[in-house]
Amino acid sequence: MRLWRSVKRLLQGFHVRNIQVLISLSSIAVTVLAVVLVSTLLYNRFSQAAEENAYLSLEQIIEQVHSNLELYVSGMQDIFDLVEQKIAVVPDLPTNDQLGEQLETVLSTREDLVSMALFTEDGKLVRNMPSIPMRQNTRLQEQLWFESAMENSGKLQFTPPHIQNLFKWQYRWVVSMSKTVTYRDQGKLKQGVLVIDINFRTIDELSGRISLGKKGYVYIIDSVGNIVYHPQQQLIYAGLKYENLEPVLNYAYGRYFDESDGEQRIITIQTVKPAEWKIVGVAYADEFLTTKREVGDFLSWFLPLVIAIILVISIYVSARISQPIRKLERSVQMVERGDFGTNVYVSGAYEVEQLSKRFNLMLRRIRELMDQIIQEQEAKRKSELDVLQSQINPHFLYNTLNSVTRLAELGRNEEVVTTITSLSRFFRISLSKGNHIISVQDELEHVRHYLIIQTIRFKNKFRYDISADDAALKCSTLKLILQPLVENAIHHGIEKSAEEGFIRVEARLEGDNLVFRIRDNGIGMTPETVEKLISGAIRSENGSGVGVRNVQERITLYYGADFGLHFDSEPEEGTTVTITIPAVRPESLEQGGMEP
Repeated sequence: MRLWRSVKRLLQGFHVRNIQVLISLSSIAVTVLAVVLVSTLLYNRFSQAAEENAYLSLEQIIEQVHSNLELYVSGMQDIFDLVEQKIAVVPDLPTNDQLGEQLETVLSTREDLVSMALFTEDGKLVRNMPSIPMRQNTRLQEQLWFESAMENSGKLQFTPPHIQNLFKWQYRWVVSMSKTVTYRDQGKLKQGVLVIDINFRTIDELSGRISLGKKGYVYIIDSVGNIVYHPQQQLIYAGLKYENLEPVLNYAYGRYFDESDGEQRIITIQTVKPAEWKIVGVAYADEFLTTKREVGDFLSWFLPLVIAIILVISIYVSARISQPIRKLERSVQMVERGDFGTNVYVSGAYEVEQLSKRFNLMLRRIRELMDQIIQEQEAKRKSELDVLQSQINPHFLYNTLNSVTRLAELGRNEEVVTTITSLSRFFRISLSKGNHIISVQDELEHVRHYLIIQTIRFKNKFRYDISADDAALKCSTLKLILQPLVENAIHHGIEKSAEEGFIRVEARLEGDNLVFRIRDNGIGMTPETVEKLISGAIRSENGSGVGVRNVQERITLYYGADFGLHFDSEPEEGTTVTITIPAVRPESLEQGGMEP
């Protein structure tokens, strides 16, 4: 009792309901002082030295990989130079048997050499080792190693790992060296492209045997960021693992910290010449910077001791506020069980009372947000379901196939081929590997194939024209927003008109917006009909399954309420539909822009 009176006299002049007065003076001063002194002492004494040792160890490991790989690449370059020299001195390369034996010997001396071949500048085979026939339709001049050699004449090029598909044997995973060289054919000096394929296994072995702790690893990229080697390369290609390559490309040598995956990683970089490959070592800080763990072990017994002292001092103070906090806790537990309709009524310390009021406001806002999210998710699910239905619609497919059958019976084979080809490309773009975002060029191509099918089906009842700015073609757009509007123009405008119809589809950049316009010279619509069409009350029975309202909802969900459709229509005058969305280029998606 005397203690209580003494404390009350001590607290005179303070607000007794203020938690800061009750707790801060007795606990924060001691806690902050102890923690700051201990942390400063330990980290200043041990962390710097330990980190320097860890960095030195990592650099030595990466330097070992760098030396081994640079030696290997130099050896491969020497072999390439040897082959180039032998080719240069032969007077008639295609028929020289001695050269064939020499190249066969070079190829057989190294297990990691897969093949070597010389091609003309227009992609014709001059000679290859081993002598195996080429595959058809290899598109040789479009392959990266051929293009790089032609663009960098006289300079040896290294390509990232790829599937070797030139010759009639099993597909091989290789790295290609290529370069433009000179040779003689019947005494005439000519220029061609020499390519030597290296078995990727050796590079894999040189890089994979290095260990950077339990979780660390080494990977290799080329000068533009293509993955040359990665211990989890299949996951990279499958999109299940991501490497933040942008900062790596800014370094030829050096070290920096990366936290893109939520853990602190030490990134160490070396560059291999002459291939200009970057060796990137990834080490996890929690494995190499062990001093922090040692400090943690020390704090694990020291800090509890300090906390125990603080608790003794705080027991009396905490008793004053424990009861109202328990009431608040019981109310919060009810919310935790899912009862968001409860209200927290708590009295006691000033801060606890204010906290209860703010908590009630938060619950009310959560309920409002949950209702809003439910509505938005329901609209989004409906939109996505309509998109899936639109991709393969039985009515559209049935009508198209019936048209193909009739054309075949009439012997109009050319139109049959055109219809089936357009149908195939129509569905290929509709599916688009499940992507919601495609290029404007693909969206216009999708509409073009749809119009081809419909002009054949309706026996050339209408003509059409599709045009777009070059800048607009490079932008990205939400998939399947044009075809439903073109379908609407055919079924509700042109099909009911006695005159020949005409549909124009345009794509333009207007400021920061991408604008599509679909114009037709059909029978037009009254404002009431336009309203019904937008609301979904009017829908084509044999169409694609995606209504005008669905297009508006998907645009609003993805781009916001400021974007969408606008109709200009007059009876007997035709209709113009304008779609306005933000102009989004592919690079802005890659740099963290909009994502579906």
